[in-house]
Amino acid sequence: MRFTSWLILLVTLVLWSGNWIVARAVRNDISPGLATVGRVLIVIGILLPFTWRGLKQKLPLLTRRDWIFIALLGLTGGGPHLGFQWLGLHFTTATSGTLYLSTTPIFILLLGVVLGEHIRTRQWIGVAISFCGVALIATQGNPGALSFNVGDLLALTSMVMWSGYTVTLARRRDPLSVLELLTLICAFGALFMIPWLVIESFVGMKLELTLSGAFAVMYSAIGSLLLAFAGWSYVVQRLGPSRAGATMHLMPAIGIVLSAIFLREYPGWYHFVGIAMILAGVATASSVSRSR
Repeated sequence: MRFTSWLILLVTLVLWSGNWIVARAVRNDISPGLATVGRVLIVIGILLPFTWRGLKQKLPLLTRRDWIFIALLGLTGGGPHLGFQWLGLHFTTATSGTLYLSTTPIFILLLGVVLGEHIRTRQWIGVAISFCGVALIATQGNPGALSFNVGDLLALTSMVMWSGYTVTLARRRDPLSVLELLTLICAFGALFMIPWLVIESFVGMKLELTLSGAFAVMYSAIGSLLLAFAGWSYVVQRLGPSRAGATMHLMPAIGIVLSAIFLREYPGWYHFVGIAMILAGVATASSVSRSR
């Protein structure tokens, strides 16, 4: 049973990391907005036959607070989050993009400040160390140039939104099941992407759906969302959230390997030094909460 859990965990992490590789590979075949909307519509189409009965009974019970939180989840995790990720990969490598996954704990920590949580000096030191690593990667090893790749900034925006999703998710109180909630998150995500699609049509981005683009959207919807989501839920129940969560830092390493194999994008020295600084900062900031 333990071997099965770890195997499913590995497959889940590969599926999530693979989404960055796929997005980078088809960046010229489908626009970020179309890919994002296609993804959430596919998920809704798959889930709705199983969730509509429960939603029909529970939607009238939702309070104004519930709707606000669900809308926030749709904004930060259902649509624009993926749009920024796919758009960022038009300008930066999948290697750089996947390394930023490890910044999530730092952004969650900073969002806690906005919500009134107290951060200790050691945690601020961890934040500073992590952002030095981010700066090293984003400037491709030349932080003195003060010139950031726009793709890296977009990828970081995606991570900030995902951190907001995580923080918001922990504060929800609605009576929805996991799949019912996911259905509504995708629905709100599609709604929030409508202005994005309008902008893409005006700036002339490619809105036609090619065969490779269609396969990429299918993978993103079924592989990195539904299957990975189910795998993660299975693993967390059997290994526990702390042990499973600690393995998220394996995703950058998996992303680097997949980038090298499928995209021929190889890491530079600043990728290794940068991710080491990010992880050191995360470890420094996290050690405070563990010692309490």
